Amino acid sequence: MGITKKDLFTSQQNELASLAKAFAHPARIAIIDYLLKSETCINGDLVQELGLAQATISQHLRELRDAGILKGSIEGSSICYCLDPTRWKEVESQFNNLFSRLSEPAKGDCC
Repeated sequence: MGITKKDLFTSQQNELASLAKAFAHPARIAIIDYLLKSETCINGDLVQELGLAQATISQHLRELRDAGILKGSIEGSSICYCLDPTRWKEVESQFNNLFSRLSEPAKGDCC
């Protein structure tokens, strides 16, 4: 069997790309902003807060959960979501590691 495109890159590069994809929608950023303010939420809270359909919110929550950024617990017939603080620190570290590689801007024109 031939190699896939993911096989061309390191596991760190693939992981960072997956995380970037999870952040790559304004609705997901709005969900994260809401969770940073409120610490937890129920899906219905986000429907009221963001004005998006329940199904749309659920899709975005699933993407964030699949990336490990969110975790949820069942409360009655609803799922209560919150940011996973351990994973959040890992994500922060991975992006900081990438961004910190440019120690200082190039002097003059770099291209």
